[in-house]
Formats: sequence, C-alpha cells, structure tokens
Amino acid sequence: MLKLFTTGFWERIARLILRNKITILVLIILATIFLSTQWKYMRFTYTEANLLPDHHEVNKTYNTFLDIFGEEGNLIVLGIKDSTFFTVDKLNAWNKLSESFKSSSEVDAVISIKDLQKLIKNDSLKKFTLKPFISDSLTTSQQVDTLQTELFENYPFYDNFLFNKKTKTIRTAIYMNKDVVNTPARKDFVMNKLIPKIETFEKETGLDVHISGMPYVRTLNAQNIVDEIGLFVGAALLVTSLIFFFFFRSFRATFISLIVVCIGVMWTLGLLGLLKYEITVLTALIPPLIIVIGIPNCIFLINKYQQEVKSHGNKVKSLQRVITKVGNATLMTNITTASGFGTFILTESKLLKEFGIVASLSIIAIFILCLLIIPILYTFLPFPKERHLEHLNKRWIGAFVGWMEQMVRHRRISIYMSAVVLLAVSIIGIYQIKISGSLLEDMPQKAPFFKDIEFFEQEFDGIMPLELMVDTQRKKGVMKLSTLKRIDELEEAIIDIPELSRPISIVSLVKYSKQAYYNGNPKYYQLPTSQESSFIMSYAKNSSNDTDLLESFVDSTGRYARITTFMKDIGTDKMQGIEDQLQTKIDKLFPDDRYKVVMTGKALVFQKGTTYLVKNLAISLTLAILLIALFMAYMFRSFKMILISLIPNLLPLLITAGLMGYLGVPIKPSTILVFSIAFGISVDDTIHFLAKYRQELQANNWKIKRSVYGALRETGVSMFYTSTVLFFGFSVFMISSFGGTVALGGLVSVTLLFAMLSNLLLLPSLLLSLERNIANKEVLKKPTINIIPEDNDKTEDEDEDEEKL
Repeated sequence: MLKLFTTGFWERIARLILRNKITILVLIILATIFLSTQWKYMRFTYTEANLLPDHHEVNKTYNTFLDIFGEEGNLIVLGIKDSTFFTVDKLNAWNKLSESFKSSSEVDAVISIKDLQKLIKNDSLKKFTLKPFISDSLTTSQQVDTLQTELFENYPFYDNFLFNKKTKTIRTAIYMNKDVVNTPARKDFVMNKLIPKIETFEKETGLDVHISGMPYVRTLNAQNIVDEIGLFVGAALLVTSLIFFFFFRSFRATFISLIVVCIGVMWTLGLLGLLKYEITVLTALIPPLIIVIGIPNCIFLINKYQQEVKSHGNKVKSLQRVITKVGNATLMTNITTASGFGTFILTESKLLKEFGIVASLSIIAIFILCLLIIPILYTFLPFPKERHLEHLNKRWIGAFVGWMEQMVRHRRISIYMSAVVLLAVSIIGIYQIKISGSLLEDMPQKAPFFKDIEFFEQEFDGIMPLELMVDTQRKKGVMKLSTLKRIDELEEAIIDIPELSRPISIVSLVKYSKQAYYNGNPKYYQLPTSQESSFIMSYAKNSSNDTDLLESFVDSTGRYARITTFMKDIGTDKMQGIEDQLQTKIDKLFPDDRYKVVMTGKALVFQKGTTYLVKNLAISLTLAILLIALFMAYMFRSFKMILISLIPNLLPLLITAGLMGYLGVPIKPSTILVFSIAFGISVDDTIHFLAKYRQELQANNWKIKRSVYGALRETGVSMFYTSTVLFFGFSVFMISSFGGTVALGGLVSVTLLFAMLSNLLLLPSLLLSLERNIANKEVLKKPTINIIPEDNDKTEDEDEDEEKL
C-alpha cells in the first residue's frame, strides 16, 4: 500500500546509498558544519520554567500583577548570623560591602542596616521626615549597642525584613534592575561582581555570608544545567561505548558508532540554536538521550552486517541487506520512539512542546545518520576479522536466551502469576504517589546555594515570593481605613500559617506612621483609630513626595495594594491547603461587590504549572498509547494483536509508577516524562519480536510454537544488547546533582529493564496461550508494512552493486 515500506523501495534506497557514498558523506559534513554554526544562537534560560500556557488564567493574573507593580522576583538577599557581628569593624565592613553594590548598573536599590530610615514627625511642617539610623561610619561600641537596641526593640516595621530580632540575624536586600533581571546581564552581575566581592569580604572578616533570592538561585541553577550537559554527554559516550565494545570486542565498530552519535549530538545542539530555543533542565537532557538511543541503532545495523558476513562472506551483499532488512525495522522503532517524545508537542506547555519538537527531530536525525554512515564507512573498511565475529557465538548469551525459552515453554503459569502479583503490588503503590510542585526540589541539594536557601527558610520563613493583590475597584480606595483593617486581618491569617513569613504591605507602613506620630514609641505600632486617622494620614500625604515609601505597596492610582509574603519550599498538597485557607479568609473579609483579591507570585505559578502538567501527562501518555496502537493495527490489521502488543508495555509503566509510590518519588515536571519516554522506547522490542514472529510463521508453515521459539531465539540477543545499553545509558542521568534528573534516569532504566523481560517472557507466553485466536493467516500473512523483508537469494541489484563497489 505504501511504497515507503516495500522491499523494493528499500532495495532502491540501498543502491542509492552505496552508489553515492562520497556525495552523501559530503552532504552530511556540510549539514554538520551548517548546524555547528547555529550553536551560537543557543540560549540558556534566565527565567523559571513557565509550565502553563500563556492564555492560562493563572498566567494572566500574574502578568496583570507585573503590569501594575513590576517584576517581583528581582530580590537578592545577603544574610549573616554571627555572635561577633555587632562590632565596630565588622558592622562597618558589612555596610561598606552593601554600599559597593549601589554603583552597579544592574542594581536598582540596596537596603542594608546603614540604609534604614527612622520615620520622624515634624510638627512644624506637619509631615514625616526620614532620618538614617547610621549617619556615618560607626566609631564606638556604644554606638553599636544603641543601634542594636533601636533595631531589635523599637522598630518592628523592619523585623523579618532586614533582621530577625529573635536570632539576631541580619540581612541586606539587593533589588536588581527589572530590565536586566531576566537577561544575561544577571549572570554577569552574580558571577563576576556579587560572588567575588562576598568571597573577599569573608576572607577579610571571617564572617560566613549566606546568599539567596530568586535571581541568584536561578543563575547558579542555570550554570549547573550548563555544566551537566558536558558531563552527561561525556558519561553517556563513555558508558555506551564501553558496553558496545564489551559486546562486539571491536575498536573499529565502537569508533564508527561514536562518530555517528557525536554527529547526532552536534545536530541536536544545532537544532536548538536554529529554532532559537532556550536550554532548560529538559532540553539539556536531549544530547545524551540521542547517544543512548543512537547506540542501539548502531548495534542493530552492525550486528546484522556481521551476521550476514559470517553467513555468506560477501561484504557488499551484507551491506545491501543491512539496509534492506534492518533499515525498515529500525525506521519503525525510531518512529515509535519519536512518537513517545512527539506527544509532548500536542501539549500547551511551551517547555514540553520545545522538548518534544527537538527530541523527536533528533531521533529521526540519528536514525538517518546511522543508516547512511555505518554502511558507507564499512565499504571503505577491510573485511571483518574472525575475532570481530566471535561475539556472535557467545555461550553466555545463548544460555540467557535458552533460559527464557525454557521459562516460556514450561513455566508460563509462573510468568502470569508473577505479572499479576507485580500488577497488584504496583497498583497499591500507585495510590501512594504524591504530586510535588516545589520550585526548589529538583535543584542540587548538595550545592552551597541550596544550603543558603535552607538558612533563609529557617531564619526568615522562605525566599519564594507569594503575592496577594487587592483591587478596591475605585481610585484611592486602598487608603480608606476600612480597607486597611481588612488587609490587616488578612495579614494576621497569613502570620498564623507557619509556612509563610510575616507579610509586609501598606498596613505595615501605616502602622509605622502611627508609631512615628507618637514619637517612635513601639507600643503604637498599630493601625490608627478613625479619630487618629485624619491627623496621621495628613502627615503621610504631606510626606509622600519626600519618602516615596508608598510606591512599593500601592499603585500610582491608589486602587491596588499588594501584600508580599515569602513561602517555604512546600509541595503542591500543602500549597493547595494554604490557598484554600487564605481564600476562605479573603471571601469572608472582602465582599465580591467591592473588592477583588487574587493570589499570585512565582511560587504559586510554578505550583499551578505542576498540577497542569500532571493532567497533561495523562493526555500525552494516552496519545502515545493510541498512536502506537494505531501503528500496530496498521501493521498487523488485528485488534487482538494490539492488545497482545500493549500488555507487555503497559505493565512496566505500572510497575514503575508503583515504585514511585513506594520510594516516595513524587510526580513532578521532571518525572512525568518517564512514562511517555519509556513507552516509546520499550515498544520497539515488541515491534521487533512480532515482526520476526510473523516471518517465522510463514517460514514454519504457521506452526505457532516453533515460530514463537524461533522469534525468541532470533530477537533475544539483540533485545538483550540494546536493553543493556539503554539501561546503563539512562543510568548516566543518576550522576546528576538535580533530584528530578536522577529520578528520571533511574526510573526510565528500571522501566526499560522490566520492558525487556516483559517482551521476552510475557509477550511470547501470551502468543502461545492465545495461539488459536491470534495466529490467523488472513491477518498476519500480508501485513500492511513489511518490517523485516523475507530472506531471498542474491538479487540482480546486489550483483550490480558488487561490480560497482
């Protein structure tokens, strides 16, 4: 039906490749050079991964907030907790360090102890003025003691913002320029200015400075991603080449495979640059993935070449048959693998869509490279030596295949019982799986910056901003006392939640104004009464041009107010509880007809994004299963064959999901990829086995048992080879410092191991048990796609190729 999949088509492809080898090699070199020139366009992500589509309501709310108040993730904090800090020399050194950042073009503002201002009542001018806590450098210990007393006892406005009065921890806040915080300039500031200055300060003073804040964390996290690309590629090349050499014992074959996958990696990086996609924690996985997926292609092609050479000793005929017989099968398996990745293209998440596009294109590209380069290079190489073919007679491989055959022949009930038990245990484990939307969970937990995150969580209740925006729906509605009281009650509810820090808002400033009105007495740090309000507000209005304190909390029209709190690193389940708790309070305090209050902030957007992706997981996995089921139906024209082929591939996925439940590995953006990736790869074994089974049926006059055992013996070795490479190849990701990448590598490896056993034990057992129902000549005799061409004598085309080559 489709000429693409006919034997004649592949014979023409073989002739084309072998007769135009120099031209093809030149074209590959030119394509590689072109794609290499695109590397310069690769961009490393400077923002958190936005897992939601642009039109999602949560994104719209967040963007509205940014339009009103500007970028909220631009704060870097420096912290010190040291009993020797409050001395003249160290305090002055700290203030000098903080001052040094003000001259940087990337910095909007720096607020440190020296920048703290007292709000002072000026009765003659009927307004508040600002007076610094420290007018100049400190010179005496008495000044230091006075400063401590004022900070920790008299000014609650700054508590939990620039200091923690309980633990005497001090902070400096550095607000980065909102125009550069999501650009490469941020990295330059953090790596070349911030960190060197702090390291120098630590050496000079002996103080340990903790650094955090989203711009800093994102910069170091992105740098780790970049560093790990090279680590993964190197480790994947080393592991897969060692395994390849162990199987083939041939430096020549190993070297050819390395050439192919290295070009594949170069093409992948070129695609990233050509498409102008950012390198994220997901797209960084694609280059090593191409190595891991490309090596099995090389195994199939080289193994077939050596089998043919050993069979009849004709090199050209062997290369011709490598393309005609293995090319189609390898194309089918690569298409199914690419389909597993390609389902992500159909999601509305930009992050997953880009990952799916580059991964699926790269998989097709590595197939084309394998099919072209391997046969062509072998035409230039001498005939394989006897030692290169010894692996075809390895007894231990034969023993492994023999064991599987005996299990299928005599222990099918045991296989079924084992499958049922594993299924039942896995289903129990699946119910224990949790969903995690933690922004920090996948970050390298042994990195110094992660330890600093824990420090700030302990001292200041987190670094991830959670914003609440109050829309009073009328101009200057924020400053009405009734509105301020509602905000104050909402803040009390926030304080009662242990995972959230003490909030700061216009209410804090109004309370501070009342304290200033009563000459700085801290017991008056509270909202004014209705009688006091007119006097204090008149002072505040007269002071607005001098202090500019309002602009951080209220928009220019006075309609919108923001309440900023910081959140600890918590999972989706806890976040949902907090959100519900706050929403209940909001509904009670703010009538719908007068106010509109929304929750937003980077932390909440990420949490919602994770929930969204989990829903998309079900969609993408269902699409992958449906797509591959349709593909199997088109090949074999049998609904029963679809069921037979899906069962051995769905069982490993369920086992893996169960393991995640038992091991406490949550569903999160990194681990949800496991299922679609593993399913797309594991179904390759099924295709190889069923295609060989159909061929054996025809060769053995439709004798079921003989055909099943023949297919098992024929495909068992190559399945074992490729599954071993894939297992250890994906295990490479477990050396990552990112928890999600470690989980991804381990889970895919385990899934593929179970998939191999399932396809070599459960699949043939099902074929034997259901032989009368599925061995239908009308169904299997003439498949739509002839994956493995029949053996035949040497064709005229092969004679021609021998003469030309």
